[in-house]
Amino acid sequence: MSLDPTSILLRFESRIGQFRLTIDPTIEFPALLPRILDNLPKTVDSRTLTLSNKPHAGEDRLLSSLHGVAIEEVGLKHGDKLYIKFAEAAQVNGHSLAPINTPLQPYNSSNRLNGLPIAPAEDLPITPVRQESTSVAIKNPWEVVRQSPLDDRLDRKDGKIARPQDPKMCKHGLKGMCDYCMPLEPFSPKYLEEKKIKHLSFHSHLRKINSTTNKPELKSSYMPPLSEPYYRVKRDCPSGHPPWPEGICTKCQPSAITLQPQPFRMVDHVEFASPGIIDSFLNFWRISGAQRIGYLYGHYEEYTEVPLGIKAVVEAIYEPPQVDEIDGCTLTSWESEKETDEVAYLCGLQKVGVIFTDLIDAGAGDGTVVCKRHRDSYYLSSLEVIFSARLQAQNPKTTKWSDTGRFGSDFVTCVVSGDEDGGISISCFQVSNSAVEMARSDLIEPSADPTVMLVRNNSSDEEDSESRTRYIPEVFYRRINEYGASVQENAKPSFPVEYLFVTLTHGFPKDSAGLFNASDFPIENREAIGEGQELRRVAKKLGISSSKVDAERGVRSIADFHLLCFIHGMGVLNKDEESLLCHVARTHDIAEGFQLLNTPGWATLLAILQESGERPPKRSFPAFHPENDESYLKASEQLAKRFKGTSLR
Repeated sequence: MSLDPTSILLRFESRIGQFRLTIDPTIEFPALLPRILDNLPKTVDSRTLTLSNKPHAGEDRLLSSLHGVAIEEVGLKHGDKLYIKFAEAAQVNGHSLAPINTPLQPYNSSNRLNGLPIAPAEDLPITPVRQESTSVAIKNPWEVVRQSPLDDRLDRKDGKIARPQDPKMCKHGLKGMCDYCMPLEPFSPKYLEEKKIKHLSFHSHLRKINSTTNKPELKSSYMPPLSEPYYRVKRDCPSGHPPWPEGICTKCQPSAITLQPQPFRMVDHVEFASPGIIDSFLNFWRISGAQRIGYLYGHYEEYTEVPLGIKAVVEAIYEPPQVDEIDGCTLTSWESEKETDEVAYLCGLQKVGVIFTDLIDAGAGDGTVVCKRHRDSYYLSSLEVIFSARLQAQNPKTTKWSDTGRFGSDFVTCVVSGDEDGGISISCFQVSNSAVEMARSDLIEPSADPTVMLVRNNSSDEEDSESRTRYIPEVFYRRINEYGASVQENAKPSFPVEYLFVTLTHGFPKDSAGLFNASDFPIENREAIGEGQELRRVAKKLGISSSKVDAERGVRSIADFHLLCFIHGMGVLNKDEESLLCHVARTHDIAEGFQLLNTPGWATLLAILQESGERPPKRSFPAFHPENDESYLKASEQLAKRFKGTSLR
């Protein structure tokens, strides 16, 4: 019998013996459960089945906790051995208390807290990714994880800051070097202070901690220098006690949290490709007076003003369905999110952040607005921190320098509000990795006071089952007191929100030539102010009428992200034609644009637009003067006689 060349053989050893299984390396670990149980006694409790890479003091993982983890992702090869640990189900009079292969009953008599039955809740991230828990480490992540090409380029760079010779201190020749002219490390505090750079870039921070974690001169094994914070109870505790909330120990409970300002930021700068992007976004507030929110689509580039820096270049703002009010807005169901992301991907873009307005007219009649956010109030409210943390948790950054394959997020948050001079300004932020994990673990909640964040209560008197299964560790933060000393304070019940975010810089390029240079098509979801996306607007945009088609104008005018999304929603073009359309919009290539005009899908689109495009002008009629028309006068007299004597009360 011939075996599949892609299959591998794994050896398993338990306290009752050994066995071998031939498996497909692409399947997930839970799929092995039936085959493993066939080689174990019938009394084995499948819930306690644990896999380890060593017989003793290894990395023990519950098989049930490895959902979404494929066998090939952990680096297992042909012939490797795994060690199995298990416990047998307790029996009474020859019958087990709980059937094998059935989940633990949530209202079992043993699952009680203060006499109340407990329903254990799943402790998953906000948007589950391929790995359930950030504590699941990947073997050799530098071989498995694929990070962005920009991160690969920055990894290959030296990053050192060159310095010229000091004419006063340098006494050597042109080819010499001393302490006064040798290149500085990208994380040099002296250079950062001189250039007034408040936060380290991500790759500078990576070089700094990697230089202390891995030292080549010691010839020790390599360890990934990055590790994401984890503030939840570990579900794969090897101590053997019942899972939380029935049991907990020092190995599985999270340690106390000490909040400090994050010294680095994942993105250093936000660049808007054109001022018109912000101006068209603000038009909604100018017309309605209500706030507005939108998602930023763009790409990431190297930012040379900061050592090994990264900047997010914004090319378009997409405004999802929402309910806007004077003091805020509420996002509703966005059914076309995947389609919008697909159009952005074809244009070489991705979702890089979110932007929202917080503007109130000053009432002076000169266009000034109220300054709400300043150093004496707040810059980012506690509710906005939670909102940004959830979005960053949904958009993690993949990196080979972390033991879990991801670290932080490149997602940014921009706020359009009033400045101290009464003008409209933009502020950019990112919440810290600690804030993302605290929001994911449901440890914090926003306060009515925007300057403080509340720590949830760990009281067992709450009736919500999730609150009883949530473990709240001790939370502290450090501050400078009135004597200038750094002191540690308890964060319960609240702490300042400034510990949870970092600030970014922003700006516009010198030559404001964005990717989409023909953005005058109506923006989506603006029916509240009388703006709608209709076929006749598409026809007008592309220069199409019932009598003629302006081909060159149509090619030049498709460089509009909102137009591309609308055409995608029509479903007229196939995948290849849509890819060509987005390529022409991105490169502005006239030759390929005329190639697009010869495709069947574009011909179908033209036929649809010609039928529903611009209407011809109405036929003109001569002026009508009723006093010169005898028939009209006679009909009026008869109508007057018919209603004679009738009055309207």
